Amino acid sequence: MTNRMRRALSRTALLLSLGLVVAACSSNGSSSSGGKVELRLGYFPNLTHASAIVGVDQGIFARDLGPTVSLKTLTFNAGPAEVTALLSGSLDAAYLGPNPAINAYVKSNGEAIRIVSGATSGGAYLVVKPSISSAADLKGKSVAAPQLGNTQDIALRNWLKSQGFKTDTSGGGDVKILDQDNAQTLQTFQQGQIAGAWVPEPWASRLVVEGGGKVLVDERTLWPGGKYVTTQLVVRTTFLQQHPDVVKNLVKGQVDANDFIAQNSTQAKQIVGAGLQRLTGKALKPAVLDDAWEHLTFTDDPIASSLRSSAQSAVALGFINSSDLANIYDLSLLNQILQGQGKQAISTA
Repeated sequence: MTNRMRRALSRTALLLSLGLVVAACSSNGSSSSGGKVELRLGYFPNLTHASAIVGVDQGIFARDLGPTVSLKTLTFNAGPAEVTALLSGSLDAAYLGPNPAINAYVKSNGEAIRIVSGATSGGAYLVVKPSISSAADLKGKSVAAPQLGNTQDIALRNWLKSQGFKTDTSGGGDVKILDQDNAQTLQTFQQGQIAGAWVPEPWASRLVVEGGGKVLVDERTLWPGGKYVTTQLVVRTTFLQQHPDVVKNLVKGQVDANDFIAQNSTQAKQIVGAGLQRLTGKALKPAVLDDAWEHLTFTDDPIASSLRSSAQSAVALGFINSSDLANIYDLSLLNQILQGQGKQAISTA
């Protein structure tokens, strides 16, 4: 072997060694330059994302993530836009509804995301004008949902289908479904342009209190035991693989935020109300906040059975082509935290 070949092999070995060191640092949650890891977290300015608002505003996430992680938060109005950010790599973790999470998983052939914790159950309603007394009264009328293919849109279409109505994605069919931002929906409802809307809290309560509407369907009545997933915490699979300790600390923050809510419900409600005012520039009326808060259950259980049912509904409606969610959950870090606190582990069976 020549001296030149020996020198080349030595350089190659050195580069490989450095690569292993960098990979090890990356897997420990440290950047290759020795600086902070940036965690980009998305959530909605909705009461159904109260766990995220409390975690951010009370410094719970920052405390549990520690000084080596830089937390950057971004807010979204609906799930599909948040999914786009996840799939493009501009978000690392997100509080997300069931159907957008399903879409992200299916569209990426099961690669892009993992659900690592639940957050919220309940808090979605079909609110209608007082003149609407049954499903039959909706025929030929317009009803709104936050965004095409989002959780409430799928729930609305599935319920209308169960009532014998046909709908399509272009706003046709027996009942016209409009894709509207929640704030716009409140305005069009007040103006009489739509007969109702399937929306999450606090918008459902706002339609009742500020729009003079009434609840026609409480989504809890459509699920066994009244339990269904509304919000869950998901992470990009690549980020989970590269920074498992960062994700574990984020999940701990999620658990601690829900514990704070459970132990300080009145205070947490005010924190979330103030957080929503900060994020949206508008304060909720006390009657709206009080009513909406009572409709939500904050739980770390992602209620896997309801997610699978939602996937089947999305397939039947033509939004996705598969309901195979075999590897969508990774609750190993959540269960380590729960069992470490003497709590029961959560199963996705």
